[in-house]
Amino acid sequence: MQISTSKRAAALDGTYPRPQLRREAWADLTGEWEFAYDDDDRGRHEGWHLAGAAFDRTITVPFPPESPASGIGDTGFHPIVWYRRHVSTEDLGTAGAVDGTSRVLVHFGAVDFRSEVWADGRLLGVHEGGQTPFALEIPADLVATGFSLVVRAEDDHADVSQPRGKQDWLEEPHVIWYHRTTGIWQPVWLEAVPDDHLVRLGWAADLVRASVDLRVRLSRRPRRRLLLDVRIEHDGVELAAMRTPLREPEQAVTLHLPDQGNGQAYERLLWSPERPTLLDARLRIVDEDGTVVDEVLSYLGLRSVDVHGGRFLLNDRPYYVRSVLEQGYWPETHLAAPGADALRAEVELIRELGFNAVRLHEKAEDPRLLFWADRLGLLVWGEIGSAFEFSPRAIERTVTEWMEVVTRDASHPSIVTWVPINESWGVQHASHDPAQQAYIRALFHLTKALDPTRPVISNDGWEHAESDLLTIHDYATSGAELRRSYGDEASVDALVSGVGPAGRRLTLTSAARDGAPVMVTEFGGVSFAPSAPADAWGYSAASTAEDFERRLRDLVGALQASPVLAGFCYTQLTDTRQETNGLTDEHRRPKLPVETLRSIVLGETAR
Repeated sequence: MQISTSKRAAALDGTYPRPQLRREAWADLTGEWEFAYDDDDRGRHEGWHLAGAAFDRTITVPFPPESPASGIGDTGFHPIVWYRRHVSTEDLGTAGAVDGTSRVLVHFGAVDFRSEVWADGRLLGVHEGGQTPFALEIPADLVATGFSLVVRAEDDHADVSQPRGKQDWLEEPHVIWYHRTTGIWQPVWLEAVPDDHLVRLGWAADLVRASVDLRVRLSRRPRRRLLLDVRIEHDGVELAAMRTPLREPEQAVTLHLPDQGNGQAYERLLWSPERPTLLDARLRIVDEDGTVVDEVLSYLGLRSVDVHGGRFLLNDRPYYVRSVLEQGYWPETHLAAPGADALRAEVELIRELGFNAVRLHEKAEDPRLLFWADRLGLLVWGEIGSAFEFSPRAIERTVTEWMEVVTRDASHPSIVTWVPINESWGVQHASHDPAQQAYIRALFHLTKALDPTRPVISNDGWEHAESDLLTIHDYATSGAELRRSYGDEASVDALVSGVGPAGRRLTLTSAARDGAPVMVTEFGGVSFAPSAPADAWGYSAASTAEDFERRLRDLVGALQASPVLAGFCYTQLTDTRQETNGLTDEHRRPKLPVETLRSIVLGETAR
């Protein structure tokens, strides 16, 4: 059975907020909402969640109130904010609600940091974690009439136990930190679902067995005889299908791909940046009479990732990683993307500049960017915004969010490694504190338990405990310095076993060094901004376009010449606030001709 063309086309336009579990009917709730600050925390006591409360402003969701695009543009300290929007019967109909009998969920892509949600004054639920999605059910009697949806978001700028990434705790951005992101900053949407419906699914390919493992989570334990019907196809041709009873709220199944007649024939189905082949999938829950209870569309990619002999492997072959660091920050919308088109354009820009990978830095990115990385072909380093302190509360919050991020994103073929910690943020004394070392190792092993199919970087930059890759941050200002450090195996071994470029030990245990590929995952950072603000900076500075090109060729070329390194990540893609060390300005305009930048990234000789 084939997936209908109309549904396939709708699934691939990049607008649906949860691209690998998509229902045909949904209602977008972004746009204008009522808004209010609650600096004195009196909103709950005064009943702002009830009808009649006065909200004195209007905000454009999902842009944070600190951003110009929100219509607010206030970057001061406002720890508590409120939102309100009327959800009409028309919205509910668009979401698929029928005659007031459907269950309706309201989804939030991300709300920073702690949120409470009400419908017509009734508390739907509470969620903590500013980078992860959640969904709440609307009371059945409100589905028929429409309702007022109210959100209270609390985000304490001074609480450094919150995973926050690049959000500054000072009022004005300084050094490498930027304006805060408070409240709703990813899409909000409605969808109607049956009582028995799919909540989550996860795909994992096994190239050796020529099979696909699928894990599904249901809304509840089945109370009647239900079957799961799965179809996978490519270019309209069915590759695998199965129908199996559903007995548990979470269940795993395996689908075997057909015999291709020649083992090499599987190559045409494998996903890579050079050939980003995706397979379409349709999942249905059906009852014993064959009636469809629930239906979702999805997709997957067949590929393997591993490390061996000091090399990074993609589909069992050595693969040299040409990556760029991406802050995911826009001048008008801050950490929120300006829209789905901007996310596609970001992936297209990275590829056009010659990179085959991106390191999403200190941010759990909007899944729609991962969709375009999957579809257009771009490797992704999966990361999370860090907390800044080491404490039981910070550990609990980070572990909770990290587990949700890994579970949410693990089915994207573009993600090829996980990075739970960056530069010892939140574990500043790891070199001599056994507790912090234990935490680094625990996150490494937790990640491997959640997803054994990908390499994990224990602490990107330095102070690795156990790690599948050894990654180094080195902001040497000349190619000569980089050649001395990475020009041969003896030099790299000496560096890895000693003190690194930032004055930090690169490894904390011998287990971190055993055959792991070595990559320089931050370097460069050359500032070039003729009209730069007074606080602009980079790790070094170019005076002219010619000087900028010379410096880039010198630094990138030095790492490309290393016979030891398995890849690199240049800092960074775009200028970001006061950081003027991008290859483009903050509006994504390249600072040199695209052809020139591409030739540098690809290691081509200057003409």
